[in-house]
Amino acid sequence: MEILTRLGMRVPVIQAPMAGVSTPALAAAVSTAGGLGSLGLAAMTGAEAAEAIAETRHLTGRPFGVNLFCHQPQPRDPEAEARWLDRLAPYFAKVRAEPPRSLTPRYPSVLESDELLAVVLAAPPALVTFHFGLPRPDQIAALREGGCLLGATATSESEAHRIRDAGLDLIVAQGWQAGGHRGIFDPAGPDERMETLDLVRRVARLGLPVAAAGEIMDRTDSRRAIEAGAVAAQCGTAFLLAPEAATSPAHRQALGRGETRMTKAISGRPARCCANDFTAIPDKEAPGYPVTYAAGKALDAAARAHGITSYGAHWAGTGCARAVARPAADTVAALAP
Repeated sequence: MEILTRLGMRVPVIQAPMAGVSTPALAAAVSTAGGLGSLGLAAMTGAEAAEAIAETRHLTGRPFGVNLFCHQPQPRDPEAEARWLDRLAPYFAKVRAEPPRSLTPRYPSVLESDELLAVVLAAPPALVTFHFGLPRPDQIAALREGGCLLGATATSESEAHRIRDAGLDLIVAQGWQAGGHRGIFDPAGPDERMETLDLVRRVARLGLPVAAAGEIMDRTDSRRAIEAGAVAAQCGTAFLLAPEAATSPAHRQALGRGETRMTKAISGRPARCCANDFTAIPDKEAPGYPVTYAAGKALDAAARAHGITSYGAHWAGTGCARAVARPAADTVAALAP
């Protein structure tokens, strides 16, 4: 496909951005091996993002991509936040801590802050993708002027239509099996929970190139995705055990248990995580993203201070038990259809 050629890909494998876990070393290794490495910038400051992009360029001369979050900013609701902290109080007590008195959310959307976008425009990568929605038309135009190809996550056919109508180049079709944050535009809206291959078949009819995401762990999975209409497989969980990934020891251990759950309790948005003490917390009253994430990170930090690692955001897809510990380049080869 033309888009793979423009991205310099010899193997139709995109490493998922995985904010907080992806590293310059991981992205560079995947790109050097013929796939397309990615950096998840959403958890970084502008300075951190600039450093990560520069380090990736130092490690590889191959193209790579970056990912930004486009969630709609939510008004703060102090009462809902207070209720959520009250709900979490018994869990803080279990780890001999108290919940914070107030929450300070991080991870501003590209729709409310241009800090990360400015960093990307200063050193444009080959591909810029968006999660949770779409950027403004002026932001799209600026990235186009910088020579970037553009893509976004779709969890439904209607979201894929919006991506196409916005003039982007790539649809990342995220199936229900995928790990990490669900890219749904409206987390309060209906979710069809479509499996990866069914979603790929639907959105491939729109005419844009499609990358399939969700439970793609080996070349058989990649082949099925391409047979369904994808031009490439976007894989995250398959790379979590790579030495180049910033996956914590507790997260690596959790993958082997093979059980995942979709929850809003950790961050306020639905996300698939290895089953642990946090995923067992009822999430109905979670006040929304990213303010809920501030509470989740506080609980995890309090637990880890006492050696408890079962409240971590151990994002993973349903194929996590099949993850293999090996260098990222070997995983690219194992995923090649």
